Amino acid sequence: MRARFLSALLAAVGLLGCETTSTGPQHAYKPSFITDGSLDGNAHPAVALLVMDIAGKPAFRCSGTLIAPKVFLTAGHCAGEPGEFSGMRIFNEADVQHDPTYPFAGGPNTIEATAWHSHPQFTEAQFFLHDVGVVLLSKAVKLSASQYGKLPAAGQLDPLQPSASTVFTAVGYGLQEINPVHIEALRIRMFAEPHLIQINTGFTGTFSLLLSNNASTGGTCFGDSGGPNYLGSSSTIAAVTSFGINGNCAGTGGVFRLDKQDVLNFVGQYLTTR
Repeated sequence: MRARFLSALLAAVGLLGCETTSTGPQHAYKPSFITDGSLDGNAHPAVALLVMDIAGKPAFRCSGTLIAPKVFLTAGHCAGEPGEFSGMRIFNEADVQHDPTYPFAGGPNTIEATAWHSHPQFTEAQFFLHDVGVVLLSKAVKLSASQYGKLPAAGQLDPLQPSASTVFTAVGYGLQEINPVHIEALRIRMFAEPHLIQINTGFTGTFSLLLSNNASTGGTCFGDSGGPNYLGSSSTIAAVTSFGINGNCAGTGGVFRLDKQDVLNFVGQYLTTR
């Protein structure tokens, strides 16, 4: 996924957005991944890796979730502003690291997008306020009904209390480790089980949550942007991975809430027509 640093609202906070598809130096947008997590295998087959093109060339990657056979949910900064990306595709497999076709089209586990949309109020300058996007696919991905991600009800997260027992399941393809001397960026689907740190505070507002990110619970990092944060062990996607507090993905991670009525209205319009 790309990642970027928040300055308007969250000083020194970085987007856990797209990761560059290149192994070269990172640019303004940096990757995110599951840290201190476990291999997912086939536990969450609705979660896939998203590659975004700029001027016809693969540029960044994110994570996301199938919520219907041809509807892929991700972060707004992964769908971008109108005209920001020239093409997109998902890689619908747990181990993209060993897919020789990555990051290009044409592989057996690759599906091209026909359109992509971020929330109508999304802007790159203040991505964290409306950080949700939808990618429409050219071909259906057939899963069992229980395997597709589900949207929460409006206001469903409000009663939650910060606690080690308020646990989420974060899934994505982001970095596994980042520090001054080492970056581990395997493109493999992994999961972690962070717990709730903040909700409805001056820092999070009503649009995001802060979740733990440490060796005990795991967390998210660059490349995990757009990936799901399931409520507990359910298939309900409480939030999508959005931003990080620092450049080495430690301490806490920010996720964008999906239980707001305007978000549900935006996403829901694509479910009624696919």
